[in-house]
Amino acid sequence: MKTRVLGKTGFEVSEIGLGCWQLGNDFGPVEDQEANAILQTALDEGIHFFDTADVYGGGLSEERIGRWRKTLTKQPIIATKVGRNAELYPDGYSKASVKKSLQASARRLGVEAIDLAQLHCVPRDVLFSGDILAWMEDLKKEGIIKHFGASVEMLDEATFCCGHPELASLQILFNVFRQDAVQSLLPLAEKNDVGIIVRLPLASGLLTGKMTVDHVFNEQDHRSYNKDGAAFHVGETFNGLPFGKGVELVEALKEKLPAGQNILDVSLRWILDQPQVSSIIAGASRSSQVIRNAAASSLSPLSEELHALLSEFYRQEVRSHIRGGI
Repeated sequence: MKTRVLGKTGFEVSEIGLGCWQLGNDFGPVEDQEANAILQTALDEGIHFFDTADVYGGGLSEERIGRWRKTLTKQPIIATKVGRNAELYPDGYSKASVKKSLQASARRLGVEAIDLAQLHCVPRDVLFSGDILAWMEDLKKEGIIKHFGASVEMLDEATFCCGHPELASLQILFNVFRQDAVQSLLPLAEKNDVGIIVRLPLASGLLTGKMTVDHVFNEQDHRSYNKDGAAFHVGETFNGLPFGKGVELVEALKEKLPAGQNILDVSLRWILDQPQVSSIIAGASRSSQVIRNAAASSLSPLSEELHALLSEFYRQEVRSHIRGGI
């Protein structure tokens, strides 16, 4: 497993990380034994960057990571998020309430100070006011957190955050079906020493190439209840694409790939070919998926011809179908 530096944190993180939303049972039930197996398999595969949030299972994901951490002699880097729990969202934001939420996360994780605390897709007016970024800077000085970043929905939000001198990282939607950041954000992030953490690298599973239009998701899974943005931002599910159109586009892209190229491998490698990316936080509900994702770190870079093909396909076939803005 190769490593990269995560922006101003100076942390050497595995370029494939583990997204831990599923450990909150938010995609369907995951037993404690399986949750521990997923975490341990990730560590065994060289993954030592884990991303969670206080709202994943109402703190369950953090609690599970915290209990697992106690069994380890060498600690991985844990990033969590703040800003979407019921005490804060949508209009309860204050420095005191943010601090309280972060302290609760630290207790669940079993740490004195959180490695990386990320604003969790807070409302645009709250973000653009600038106050909440100043609060995070203060909480860093207080020792509640070691570093802070932001997880955002839109590229203009990412650009705004990138201008804060203390911001260490940005977590963004970025994959072969959402490429605009290559030109508009990544050079700025590099200039400002902001690490890029990629979420939804496989567009909620579309880019595994295994989904069919008649696939049925667990009712607890956001791919069931948020496929059209009924619960939260539409872009967080299937990349903002209507599910049927997403499956159609994947099948069309598979037909264009060179012989022997797997769409999952191509999708992960395409992200890793962007030097500004620090880590891809790929979710996994089974240990076998963790192993599969981790293998992307050892793949060779894609050819210039394949990069050109993927860029053209995105511009001509995909971009116009993304809902919710970019």
